[in-house]
Amino acid sequence: MTAIKCDDEILIIDAGLLFPDEELLGIDIVIQDISYLLENRDMVKGVVITHGHEDHIGALPYLLREINVPVYSMKLTIGLIETKLKETTFVTNPRLHVVKPRQEFKIGSFRVEMIRTCHSIPDSVAVAVHTPYGIILHSGDFKFDQTPVDGHGIDYQRIAELGNKGVLAFLSDSTNVERPGYSTSEKSVGESFDHIFRTAEERIIIATFASNVHRIQQVINAACHYGRKVAIAGRSMVNIANVAQEMGYLDIPVGTLIELDELNRYPRNEVVLLTTGSQGEPMSALTRMAMSDHRQVKIEAGDTVILSASPIPGNEKLVARVIDMLYRLGARVIAGSANGVHTSGHACREELKMMLNLVKPKYFIPAHGEYRMLVKHKQLAMEVGIPEENIFIAENGSVIEINENHGAITGKVQAGRVLIDGLGVGDVGNIVLRDRKQLSQDGILIVVVTLDRENRTIAAGPDIVSRGFVYVREADELMAGAREKVEQTLEKSLERNIVDWSSLKTGLRDSLSKYLYEKTRRRPMILPIIQEI
Repeated sequence: MTAIKCDDEILIIDAGLLFPDEELLGIDIVIQDISYLLENRDMVKGVVITHGHEDHIGALPYLLREINVPVYSMKLTIGLIETKLKETTFVTNPRLHVVKPRQEFKIGSFRVEMIRTCHSIPDSVAVAVHTPYGIILHSGDFKFDQTPVDGHGIDYQRIAELGNKGVLAFLSDSTNVERPGYSTSEKSVGESFDHIFRTAEERIIIATFASNVHRIQQVINAACHYGRKVAIAGRSMVNIANVAQEMGYLDIPVGTLIELDELNRYPRNEVVLLTTGSQGEPMSALTRMAMSDHRQVKIEAGDTVILSASPIPGNEKLVARVIDMLYRLGARVIAGSANGVHTSGHACREELKMMLNLVKPKYFIPAHGEYRMLVKHKQLAMEVGIPEENIFIAENGSVIEINENHGAITGKVQAGRVLIDGLGVGDVGNIVLRDRKQLSQDGILIVVVTLDRENRTIAAGPDIVSRGFVYVREADELMAGAREKVEQTLEKSLERNIVDWSSLKTGLRDSLSKYLYEKTRRRPMILPIIQEI
């Protein structure tokens, strides 16, 4: 998410989510802390979305719930946003506007235009924001594909025109700055599919990103050419395929698609299954198939499984595990860019140089990437002649002030991450995550005891319940020692006239924790429950 503030108006570009890493136990998604926007809600005039991927539209429902401003984007992107807003249900009367490439429109006093680019989803655009101080250009996610599947190439001419006119600041995708050369065309994946379909003797199963409409189209083209029916598994892929087909972005000949439960009615060499799960996600359709846990699809010897995606950093182990399970079931597995079944949707180094030379910005802001990628993009920009003092590497919350004569990082606003867990927004913080981590590592021990405060004696218990620490019946000696330690601690406290619950619980927790660590070298969460008669 990027906020552009000009005088007393704010324009937002994109509102994406982040998927949680393994440290964020139980968290569903991560969104931005929009405190700054909430403090200045009267200034926010609208949102422009560059394309329909989750890391660009995923947080939009949460933003619109707080600040319901107009949203502008291309036709397919708006269609995907509509579907997402219907699922979340907490945004009423969204104001969604479809715009076309090169069509100028106004958001407050901003003049905005969208410029067609290429990416791994149709209707991807760069955004040019015309302000009284100059043009701000945001590249969105892009690559230079000379032979795009849908025939819609990047609008070099308009980008060059803006460059000649003079771009004050340019924010550019940095994702593939570490990869030399040029990205390969999406059409090359279709050629690989053609070869695989020609040689496959049994069923073909292809896992890819649900949003990669061009990839889905190429699978359908190959299936039609070789007389195979196509079934789709995975809710997100079904939803996106339906939206794309309704809007004319997917051309599926009548009779090609079949329902998932019809798959086994056809000979195995006459069907293709498109599915989610290319990243090895534990609950995805492909993972459940690999674990023989899918209700409708069973992987069998001779099946060809294509993972038409590269593992996102951090997902390598999950993907490797799924591939291993598929091999155990006798499948033939073809995976990744090295086998020609995937190509990136992001520009590599030479393309990034070309974009910088077309735009020729006065100020450059590397965006969309890990910090090391931003640094390497800065170095790349210096190679093509942009002065180092005119390049700003920004972190979340950084304020960059620019005009015709000066640019600098001048401060920081409140920023960071907000964790979404179920229906809870931001109610899970560091303390809850710390507790979850402790529970996942060492388990929990619950101590229940009843005290007679008047006589200062233990009336019942202590009873000890253990979960994720040790199995109580197999640890009689340890549990007996723990009960004895609890009794001793309570008796000492009562003798010293310590009867407030807080002190008693702290004493119990400390003594029991020390005892258990000495015996097991583990530190379970200890939860004392004291009752009184």
